[in-house]
Amino acid sequence: MKKYRHLFFDLDHTLWDYDRNVQESLSELYEIYALENFGVPSNHDFYKAFLKVNMGLWDHYNVGKIDKDTLRKVRFRRIFDHFGAHDVLVPESMESDFMQRTSSKPHLFPYSKEILTYLKGKYELHVITNGFNESQALKMTSSGIHAYFDLVVTSETTGHKKPDKRIFEYAMGRLGADAEECLMIGDNPVSDIQGARNAAIDQVFFNPHAVDCQPNATYTIAKLKDLESIL
Repeated sequence: MKKYRHLFFDLDHTLWDYDRNVQESLSELYEIYALENFGVPSNHDFYKAFLKVNMGLWDHYNVGKIDKDTLRKVRFRRIFDHFGAHDVLVPESMESDFMQRTSSKPHLFPYSKEILTYLKGKYELHVITNGFNESQALKMTSSGIHAYFDLVVTSETTGHKKPDKRIFEYAMGRLGADAEECLMIGDNPVSDIQGARNAAIDQVFFNPHAVDCQPNATYTIAKLKDLESIL
């Protein structure tokens, strides 16, 4: 087995439990803003609409069709449109409230801190994320994992988004590392696995839901604890 020196982690959906944290925040917003008065039937419907709209916007952001400001400006407007509330003014504070509330949530995937503790000292640990600087920093602080990492690389800082190999090359350049010394760990077959492959970096596909990943990653795990059998 190769001897790695640098481990690159994705953050959302890999360590930080995005779905749980977002669902909690949206449930709180539903009550605070009394969204039943805006035609949103339930907090569950609100969450489902958010996932659909947000995924579409992030797909556009990741290929450069929209910027961060546009994503944040239109996100909740489109959710309200989904419920036919076209003439309803979206509360101006909702987007900023959502960002602050969600990024402050602490929930991680099972065994996240334990595996980071196990790996720290054996390897240099880093994060490569397509998320925004301020929200990703707050997520890592709120969940208590920031101190585990030596380098945090965001698409906002580099101007390149996974799967563009340049975001990985930027990280390796900052570290003075070669590709064969590095290993990427993430949940997204395109952004994390194909992106790392584009930069000639080995990959660990974190696959708790047993989805297909083609071509196959270097390693595949169902639980973060499974990293112990690799590293």
